[in-house]
Amino acid sequence: MAKSEMPDAGAAAKLAALSPFELKDELIKAAGGGVVERAENISMLNAGRGNPNFLATIPRHGFWQLGLFAMRESERSFAYLPEGLGGFPKREGLTERFELFVRENKGLPGIDFLAGAVSYVRDQLGLSANDFLYEMCEGILASNYPVPDRMLKLSEIIVGQYLRHEMIGKRPFIGEFDIFAVEGGTAAMTYIFNTMRENRLLKVGDTIALGRPIFTPYIEIPSLNDYQLNVVNLDADVENDWQYSKKELDKLRDPKVKAFFLVNPSNPPSVKISDESLEYIAEIIKERPNLILLTDDVYGTFADDFVSLFALAPKNTILVYSYSKYFGATGWRLGAIATHRETVLDRLLAELPKDVKKELHTRYESITTDPDNLKFIDRLVADSRTVALNHTAGLSTPQQVQMVLFSLFSLMDTPDAYKKAVKRLIRSRKRALYEEIGISFEDDDPNQVDYYTILDMEFLGARAYGRDFVEWLVKNAKPSELLFRLAREARVVLLPGRGFGTQHPSGRVSLANLNETDYRKIGRAIRALLADYVERYNAATGKQLDKGKVL
Repeated sequence: MAKSEMPDAGAAAKLAALSPFELKDELIKAAGGGVVERAENISMLNAGRGNPNFLATIPRHGFWQLGLFAMRESERSFAYLPEGLGGFPKREGLTERFELFVRENKGLPGIDFLAGAVSYVRDQLGLSANDFLYEMCEGILASNYPVPDRMLKLSEIIVGQYLRHEMIGKRPFIGEFDIFAVEGGTAAMTYIFNTMRENRLLKVGDTIALGRPIFTPYIEIPSLNDYQLNVVNLDADVENDWQYSKKELDKLRDPKVKAFFLVNPSNPPSVKISDESLEYIAEIIKERPNLILLTDDVYGTFADDFVSLFALAPKNTILVYSYSKYFGATGWRLGAIATHRETVLDRLLAELPKDVKKELHTRYESITTDPDNLKFIDRLVADSRTVALNHTAGLSTPQQVQMVLFSLFSLMDTPDAYKKAVKRLIRSRKRALYEEIGISFEDDDPNQVDYYTILDMEFLGARAYGRDFVEWLVKNAKPSELLFRLAREARVVLLPGRGFGTQHPSGRVSLANLNETDYRKIGRAIRALLADYVERYNAATGKQLDKGKVL
């Protein structure tokens, strides 16, 4: 790339301040010669965003078949009225009519799954099939407000079983937890930060800890004027297979740290926290019983035998989960927040100073006769609708229905066929990428999840060519230069790892949104770029590094 094609110093500084998700748009422009519309019409490989190009079909088929059944029930209610006008489903005889619907449509996609789901709810979960069908029919018709507003009654039970299966597994778990169905992990983050601030659990000037690398908004939100939080970073090390050392975790012992936020498995390294580290954090909680934990476990369902921090320290932990990635459902906006029914959050609310409690009493007195004892998770619901609109709070009921069907699909898939297929898919993409770059491929780390991979140029460069080359590269090529060269010359878009809190110049590659042949093209483009810098280094230093060396 000619120097004139690179951003000048002033522009580079402005670009460095952008979130990686906004910088992505600039890289897309670069791939299109500076014009977004052109970028959309050329052959461009955008591995910058994590939207998967795969999705779960069976529960979607079930959704549409359920919709047809619900419509038949609605039209049956007002059969004597003009065409186009329906009513609410009738509870009486609903199960029998559903069984007739199944027999009439036997063999159609989704029918067997739907019939199996009703049987599973009745026989395995011990719930009323008739009540379940009514909740699903009314929900998919969207003919009523979400009631209860936090989550539909049976839907919460079923999603709770799914979270137990995927986040807790066989680990002993004492007590129950509540769930708030939300518009994806995005809404979960927004609501949690907001309610913690409104309820003085986090105040301006307070200190929180972040487990890095981490999804960028967790880095950006604390610095906003709304929060102005001090941040202590716990850094996982690429040389330690992206695990946290005990020295880093010991930062949580500092009484100034009010809360610890982490993404597990991590984003972008896609590595789950080791069992040893989870146990170590749980031991720290015994020393610091008021420490609030938030674990964002959206990628946990891609891991084998995953155990969430929520399972080890449930009373201190807020669990955030999103259905977006695992089921290929980013457009559905499906997520959940879970808190233990004896959460430390409620105890901390009860221990607030009298003047603060009086202020919060006034805030919530319009929605309950006992505002002082309103649980944290129910404050989340109220605050999500600015309290005054609490009566219309709640995730839309068709969204909740699809969430339930996704959950049942996973619960019923006892051979884990879907999970194994997804893992094979993304693992084969990683292998293709690494082979073309020239990185030795190792798949024996049980903590690797591989939804993303991060290419740490300092670590990989030092491993292949030594520290002298890395120091020269860092001095002579800004991280943004490498990304913009890939975009302009190879039309490959990656995201900067620095935006996720990585310590070295790096690029995040999503392994979810392109095909295997595309990752081979990306690998070749990265290898060619590295070879060019090795040639430049050789010319500048007089050395003769092998540009084809395996990293």
